[in-house]
Amino acid sequence: MEKEARILIVDDEERIRRLLKMYLERENYVIEEAENGEIAIDKALQSEYDLILLDLMMPGKDGIEVCKEIREKKSTPIIMLTAKGEEINRVQGFEVGTDDYIVKPFSPREVVLRVKALLRRSSPTSFLQTETTTKDVIVFSHLTIDNDAHRVTADGKEVSLTPKEYELLLFLAKAPDKVYDREQLLKEVWHYEFFGDLRTVDTHVKRLREKLNKVSPDAAKMIVTVWGVGYKFEVVNE
Repeated sequence: MEKEARILIVDDEERIRRLLKMYLERENYVIEEAENGEIAIDKALQSEYDLILLDLMMPGKDGIEVCKEIREKKSTPIIMLTAKGEEINRVQGFEVGTDDYIVKPFSPREVVLRVKALLRRSSPTSFLQTETTTKDVIVFSHLTIDNDAHRVTADGKEVSLTPKEYELLLFLAKAPDKVYDREQLLKEVWHYEFFGDLRTVDTHVKRLREKLNKVSPDAAKMIVTVWGVGYKFEVVNE
């Protein structure tokens, strides 16, 4: 039987929390709430959640600060909720590690669909929902990406990645030695059409390298910066 997903809803407006809770509990998710950033950080770091719905604009610590602090310790999938639709806010959210972004006012049904999609992408058992029996695994000398189990190992040690970090690594690894500029990566990995601040990509590449480097410097070196262009995944023959 599929495990019930635990979701933390973080919003300073009680009516928003109540609305989201009602819709998500209908899907049999286990819901907990936090009314401000400080409580959210305590809960997120002390408990294990499958996903966090995080409001951007809150008194005290806002969603950007909360996401940043959580990302220092955990890779829990995060969907940012905000009343601001400007691209600068969206970019800020992606820079600190947000996996998806929903602008208020939103349809609760849309939130449910986005939650389901992100849970599927981040679930280690997502392969059970597919009909194929073919293993989807990419193996390199120092790095293995098991796309069926949504698992990355570097020199035999598992690497904990956020959904977006995982998608970025997988996208690059599927086309070794192909160079992608930042605009292409934003479009293909974030599905985000704009030519503004490209730090989102640089931030995620930096974080991805740091995580890989902790367990395998050789694996981290496979993500190569092509100066003046973008990034590529380089396979070193040993």
